[in-house]
Formats: sequence, structure tokens, C-alpha cells
Amino acid sequence: MRLCRLAVKSVIIATQMLDSMVAAPTPTRAEASDVATAVYDGADAVMLSAESASGQYPVEVVAMMDRIISKTEQDKAYRSIVTALRSEIEESPPHAVASAATDLAQAIHAPCVVAYTSSGTTASRIARTRPDVAILAVTPDENVARRLCLLWGAHSVRSEDINSYEEMVEQAEVNARAEALAQSPEFIVVIAGVPFGTAGTTNNLRIVQLRP
Repeated sequence: MRLCRLAVKSVIIATQMLDSMVAAPTPTRAEASDVATAVYDGADAVMLSAESASGQYPVEVVAMMDRIISKTEQDKAYRSIVTALRSEIEESPPHAVASAATDLAQAIHAPCVVAYTSSGTTASRIARTRPDVAILAVTPDENVARRLCLLWGAHSVRSEDINSYEEMVEQAEVNARAEALAQSPEFIVVIAGVPFGTAGTTNNLRIVQLRP
């Protein structure tokens, strides 16, 4: 998991996580612990297999997985554990800007970071830091938007390409409101690459206050 995060790759923990629920309405303590451990370790996602695909309690097992995840994330020690496992920042402008965006958002209590991304890498760099704020990934590519749904802490939306700072600010406000992630007069942090629409050029960071 640590190596995947260093490589900016999503981490999904899967197969037989709640295997006993294929035939029983509740998991074993060890299975619940395994799911919680994956959450503490900072996995992007945990996944069910036979439990929901062919098991006798598909609804119950999904609800149980959700319950374990939610309870783990509410643990007082959760944030300190995730922060302690934060990956080192690579010495490149895109990685530095992504890290700065999360630190800035947390410092000003912004509810989300809006990341414009054509390939998904910008949002992945932000998610790698496991910030205590939501990530709103905005991309013109529907396939990228779908893939980013699995990314840690991310909400992904498809939006048309932007061509100017004015469009960047306007779309960031519209999407943050539409996803119910921010409202006036809150601040949001917006990260993008200039020239717009070019992959691998994350170099711009901006604070935007939502207008009334």
C-alpha cells in the first residue's frame, strides 16, 4: 500500500474481506478488524466479492462494510494514524503544489480542494496526502471521472474544458455548490495546470471565496 501511494496509484483492498457473510448475517471479529485495518492504513477503497455477488445477505454485507468504515473514520485516533502514514513529497512542482493545496485548505478550514485534471493525476497527488478535506476532481473525460470515483476522499464530476482563469473560478464555484461541498461565504482551494487542459502541468493554486 505504501509503495502504491508513493507511485500515486489507487489502492483497493479486496477478496474475502467479510467472507463469512456469504452464508451468515454477521461477520467474524477478525473480518471486521481486517476491514478497519485497511481503513486505518489509508486504502482508497475496500471491495466485496462473493459476499455481495452470490452470497445470501448482499444488502446486509454492504451495510456492514459501510458501518465498519464509518465507525473507523470516526475514531479519534484515525486522523493521527493516517497523517503519520503520509507519503514523502516528491521534488517536483506538481507534487509540491498538490501538497501545498491540502495544507492551505486545512489551514483556512476550506471544506474542499477543487482539482482540475485531464488525466486524474492531479487529484491522485492530492489524495495521496490523505487530507482532512474533500477533493472535488473536475475533468472533461468521462472515463477519468468514473475512475476517480474510487479515489480516496474524492468526488468526481465531468465538466467542459476551461480556457481562462475566469472560467476556472466560475466552474469551481458552480461544481462545489452542486456537489454540496461548499457554500457562501466559505473559501475553497482551486488547483490547476496552465496552460489549461494539458496533462502534467499542475502549477497553479488559488483561493476562491464563494459569492452570495
